[in-house]
Amino acid sequence: MADGRDGDGKVSSVAETTVATGAESLLVGLRAAGIDWLFANSGTDFPPIIEAYASLPAQEVPVPVTIPHETAAIGMAHGYWLATGRMQAVMVHVNVGLANTAMGVINARSDDIPMLVMSGRTPITETGHSGSRMTPIQYGQEMFDQSSLVADSVKWHYEMRYPEQGAGLVSRAAAIARSAPAGPVYLSLPREPLTEAVEPPAPVPRAQAAATLPWPDPDAIATLAGWLAEAEAPVILIQRGDPAGNVAAALDQLARTHGIAVAEPFSIRNVLPSDHPCLIGYDAKAATTGADLVVVIDSGVPWIAATQAPSADARIVHIGCDPLIGRMPVRGYRSDLSLTGDPAAVLRALLSAMGDPAPQAAVRTDSLAAKSRARREAIHDKARATATDNPDAPMSAEWLSLCLTEAIGPEALVFSELGVLPGAMNLSGPNRLFNNPHSGGLGWALPAALGAQLSDRERLVVACVGDGSYIFANPVACHQIAEAMELPVLTIVKNNAMWNAVRRSVVNAYPDGAAVSRNKMPLVSLEPLPDLLAAASGSRAHVERVMRPTDLPGALDRAIGVIRDERRQAVLDVRVEISDKA
Repeated sequence: MADGRDGDGKVSSVAETTVATGAESLLVGLRAAGIDWLFANSGTDFPPIIEAYASLPAQEVPVPVTIPHETAAIGMAHGYWLATGRMQAVMVHVNVGLANTAMGVINARSDDIPMLVMSGRTPITETGHSGSRMTPIQYGQEMFDQSSLVADSVKWHYEMRYPEQGAGLVSRAAAIARSAPAGPVYLSLPREPLTEAVEPPAPVPRAQAAATLPWPDPDAIATLAGWLAEAEAPVILIQRGDPAGNVAAALDQLARTHGIAVAEPFSIRNVLPSDHPCLIGYDAKAATTGADLVVVIDSGVPWIAATQAPSADARIVHIGCDPLIGRMPVRGYRSDLSLTGDPAAVLRALLSAMGDPAPQAAVRTDSLAAKSRARREAIHDKARATATDNPDAPMSAEWLSLCLTEAIGPEALVFSELGVLPGAMNLSGPNRLFNNPHSGGLGWALPAALGAQLSDRERLVVACVGDGSYIFANPVACHQIAEAMELPVLTIVKNNAMWNAVRRSVVNAYPDGAAVSRNKMPLVSLEPLPDLLAAASGSRAHVERVMRPTDLPGALDRAIGVIRDERRQAVLDVRVEISDKA
C-alpha cells in the first residue's frame, strides 16, 4: 500500500498502482497525498489528465469535479479546508486559467490555507513529442515565466519536467503546503511530461509527511506566564483558530481559569462562543483601552496602528507559528516578546505554567461576564428596535445578523463577505462564522460556502454577501455548481445597490469632503442593479426578495425549509440600509 497523509496527519491508504504516464503518476500521487477532490476547470492541456482518469481505478485517484469558473474552484478548496482541515487540489487551464485563479491564491495565502494549485502549461515543443503543439492558441498562451502569475503568493512553486516526477512533486508540494504556517503551493504542468510514458512503469512512492508543528520555547512560556500573573488588566486578541477547535478549547480554559479578557477584532474565523464570559467583543480600541498586557494570538492585523494602538506602557506579546507574519512586507506592531509556537500548544503550556489562579482571577471573570451579557443584550435590543421603529425602511445589519443566527441553529456555518456583524449573532462555538480574508479578494464567500457544503451535505451552510461581492462571485457559475453537485447552500445578498465598503472608506478619509456632500458619490453606485435573483432562478433555486425588516424571519424559515425538505439551494435578496459597520 502507498500512504498519504491528510490535514490531521493521519495516514490514508491507496492501493499500490503502477502508473504508465506522467498524468497517471500525478493523479495517483494526489490521492496518495490524501487529496480527495480535484476541482478542475479544463482546457486543451487536459487531454492526458482526462485519459488518465478514464484509465485508472476510481479509488486510486481524487474525485474529479468540473467547475465552470476558476474563482469558484479555488474558493471551494478554501472553504473545504475551513470546514474539515483537509487540503484539496485545484487544476486550471494554462496561463489564462491561472490568471483567473490568482485572486483566490492571494486569499489562500493571506488566510494560511493549504491547497495544491496546478495549471497546465501550453506545450513547450512544436514537434517531436506526443504532447507537442497542435493549435494556434498553444502559441498565444506561451509565457516566459508562467509561475510569476502566483509566485509572490505561494510557499513553493515548480514546473514538472519528466513523466516520472508527477507523484514525487505532488508529495513534496502537499507536505510543504501543510507545514506551518500553511499555505498554497503551485505546480506547472507542461503537456509533454503529462503525456509521455513512465519507463519502465512504476508504483507511486510513499508520500512525504508534513513537518511537525513548532513547539513553544519553555523560557518564553515562563516569561509570559510571569507577565500574566503580574498583570492587572490583561487582554488576549485573536482572529482565528484551527478547524479542529483545539485553539478555542485551550483559550476557553486559560481565560476562564485566570480571568483574562478576550477580544476578536477583525475576526476571520470566530474562536469563542458569543456567550463566553470572557469575550468582551470585537473592537480593538475598546479591548485594549486600559490594558497593561496585550497578548496577540495568530492575528495579522490586531489593531489599526494609526487609531487603535494600545497604551505605550502596555506590554505587547505576539504568538503564532510565525508571530512576526513574515509574508507581510510592512507590519510595524511593537512586540516585547515574539513567541513562536502552535497557538494551541502555547495556550496549554501557559495554563500549565501559571498553576493555580490568583484570588483576583475569579473577580475579573465575574466582572467580564457581566459586561459581556450587557454588551450582547444592548446590541440585540438595538437590532430589534431598528426593525420595529422603522418597519418600512431598509433593515439594519444588526437585525439581519440577529435574525439569521436565530433561524439557522447552533451547528450551521456562515461564510460572510461584508455580510454580518458577529457581535449581533449567537455563535454556539468556534468555526461557526468565517469572514473574508484581509487580502480582500472579493467573490470568496459563496464558493467557499459551496466547498464547506461539499464536505457535509446535511449541515446548513450560509453565504451572506454584499451585492457587489455577489457579482464578483460569478453567481451563474456558483449556482450551476450548487445544482449540479446538489449543494443546498443558503445565499443571502445584502442589497444596497452600491459598494458600501468603498463609500465608508471615502467617508473615513474625507468626512467633510466634496464626495460626501454630493447626492451620488462617484464610483460607488451599482445602479441600475440587475435582478440579483435571475442567475439563481436559472438554476432552479428557491428565490425570494425581502423588502421589510419584519418579513425577514419568515423568508428565512421558508428558505431553510426548502433546503431541508427539498435539498435545493435558496437565495434571498434582502434590502438593507447604507451602514457604516457592514
